[in-house]
Amino acid sequence: MLLYEGTRDGVRLVSPKTIEHMTSNHIPPGYRYAVPIQSQILWPSPSMETGQGFGLGFAINCEPERSPLPGSKGVYYWSGAGGTTFFVDPKEELIAIMMTSARNQELNFHRLLRQYVYQAIGG
Repeated sequence: MLLYEGTRDGVRLVSPKTIEHMTSNHIPPGYRYAVPIQSQILWPSPSMETGQGFGLGFAINCEPERSPLPGSKGVYYWSGAGGTTFFVDPKEELIAIMMTSARNQELNFHRLLRQYVYQAIGG
């Protein structure tokens, strides 16, 4: 539903304008995240320093050239505390979801998921 601008199996669930608003960056210009940049690179938090913005419920890859993770401009994603993660890449028409319970390993698995998916599609 998110990938197809609010529709699923031909049924409109959310307006395209709502999806656009949800997946647009809402971090104000000049905002600086309090966590040091070195920590942000280890886990890409919504921070313009690492090219990651934040919409309504998702981190967004605003500047892929600054991002520590592969992905197109406009990729939106989030991860759960227990190890789950997902990302949506509208440009590549791609969704990846990982459901795992791997405490203390989740950051490594999130990076690997993103790297392996993009390697598999040649991106």
